[in-house]
Amino acid sequence: MAKIHVLSEHLSNMIAAGEVVERPANIVKECVENSIDAQATSISIEAWEGGIDKLVITDDGLGMAAEDTTLAFVRHATSKILDEDDLFNIQTMGFRGEALPSIAAVAHVELKTNNGQEATEVVYDYGEKIKEEATSCPAGTRIEVTGLFYKTPARFKYLRKSNYEFSVIAELVNKLALSYPHIRFSLSHNGRLVFQTSGKGNILEIIYQMYGKEVASAAEAFDARTLDFHIHGYAIQPKINRATKYFMFISVNHRLVRSLPLQNAIIDAYHEFMPPNRYPIFLIDIEVDPQLVDVNVHPNKWEIRLTKQNELVELIRQTIAGLFEEKLKTVEVDPKRVVVSRTSQDEPVVEQPALALDPESPRLEKVKREPVFNDTPAPSAQSYEYHKKNFMSMVEEEPVPPAAPAQEPPVVSESTETVMASIASTKEKHVENHALGHDFFGHLRIIGQLKASYILCENEEGLVIIDQHAAQERYHYEQLRARFLTPTTKTQTLMLPMQVHVSASVMAHVETINEKIAYFGLRFEPFGQDRLLVREVPVWLKQVDEQAFLDDLIAFFMRDLHVDLAKIQKHMIATMACHSSIRFNRNLSMDEMRQVIADLQKCEQPYHCPHGRPTVITLSDGDLRKEFERG
Repeated sequence: MAKIHVLSEHLSNMIAAGEVVERPANIVKECVENSIDAQATSISIEAWEGGIDKLVITDDGLGMAAEDTTLAFVRHATSKILDEDDLFNIQTMGFRGEALPSIAAVAHVELKTNNGQEATEVVYDYGEKIKEEATSCPAGTRIEVTGLFYKTPARFKYLRKSNYEFSVIAELVNKLALSYPHIRFSLSHNGRLVFQTSGKGNILEIIYQMYGKEVASAAEAFDARTLDFHIHGYAIQPKINRATKYFMFISVNHRLVRSLPLQNAIIDAYHEFMPPNRYPIFLIDIEVDPQLVDVNVHPNKWEIRLTKQNELVELIRQTIAGLFEEKLKTVEVDPKRVVVSRTSQDEPVVEQPALALDPESPRLEKVKREPVFNDTPAPSAQSYEYHKKNFMSMVEEEPVPPAAPAQEPPVVSESTETVMASIASTKEKHVENHALGHDFFGHLRIIGQLKASYILCENEEGLVIIDQHAAQERYHYEQLRARFLTPTTKTQTLMLPMQVHVSASVMAHVETINEKIAYFGLRFEPFGQDRLLVREVPVWLKQVDEQAFLDDLIAFFMRDLHVDLAKIQKHMIATMACHSSIRFNRNLSMDEMRQVIADLQKCEQPYHCPHGRPTVITLSDGDLRKEFERG
């Protein structure tokens, strides 16, 4: 007797549903994508108990004829593709013909649709069709899904609490609204409207609704293209960041996707402008010939494969870097932020940032405005000069031409609505405050040093605070980077070779590694089965922890199976710049502080150190006046 048999249609649909429908948000995604393909201009999503009890998705799209309504619930029945050629030129959101039969296999589904000529209603109950008849309904399609996984307890138990499931739906609808700003989306939960867009194509308006005025005001538009790719979207200024990677929205031809290489390209481009373990808010849509994209990787259609992906990655990195060369803004102190700690009696203690007096205030006219320094006398310039001399010995006193001043960033305003007018006015204020670019530093007047660590200055806008270590670290980093544009030739033989313990997979690629790192003046020699020897090192390596650097180099290779020359070089130079810069708790004379600011002004990107920390923060005169209740 044969052991192999063909599964029933219902059972095969339930198996397919395991890949397509994992939670209510998957149902929303599949149904909304069908609405988009149906050219809908308005899509409504209603959820009850996180979509577990009921979901209703309504659109004003083209609708379906009665015959198509029946076929829509047949597995692999679709209107999107006809033959093999269409599969490699997909221009619609859906194409597999699996969504509706998969949903109908694990829930109760009622569908009403009207194509302008006839209206049809179809009802499925956990895989069984129980109703099909003509009906009356508005033009478009309405799908109601209830009792998800009620008859499959093994699947139902993996659903989370209703609030969590709805949060996943809300996040998805936000992303869809950003990808399709010309469609009017509305989302409600348990009968309460939660999110709604106008459908007027204004992405800044949607960003405002999602994150508020501060984020929308810090959004910088970008647009770049090559022969194969066109990228556009909004990059939020790095001074606003998040603790997770989930705020980077990537779409390819308006299809929401997950792509680790593209995500890493965005993170790498922001790396210089952001502290460690912080991530940007970023929105990008990539337009590309559909024949260069394979979206048929997984039934959920989140994963894709891209031809010429490396070219796209490089375009993203260059675009972000170029954008912030022109439009990077200083970090601003928010005086409303407070730090709450507890006393031994558990009473809250509110600590507010120390505020400087407004030197232009009429009440302070009689106060003599002289620089204020620490009571301890400033030491001789030996410590500062020592660091300067030590650093210049590394770069061999080769002059580096100063960077060109940054261009004035344009004001981004796409709408005359009240909300967007508010955002536009804020952006105009930022342009006024920051349009000076590198000349920003030429308008500073030094007023003192705080804690032997921060240089205090004033300008027309208010108080400016410079981190003396981060500022000099930035300057040294750019000087060293220019020095290392040429291959290393000076090396030093070690009396005792250094050893690096490696895996067998690394041993198999020693020659490949050596080809890449020859630029640095390094070479690994196999020793036994699990060790590499280094018999000579470049002279500059003495400025860093040699063993740690070699371990990092091997770690980079083990992660990606190739040596990322640019990343290793950047890491190396940043470390050297840090070690050669003046430290905290070091008193500086007025001339030394002026020199720190002058050096910072010469930098291509003066507002962040190589590790992403800000070099300069500002506190506006307006905020100071508010804190002192001066209106």
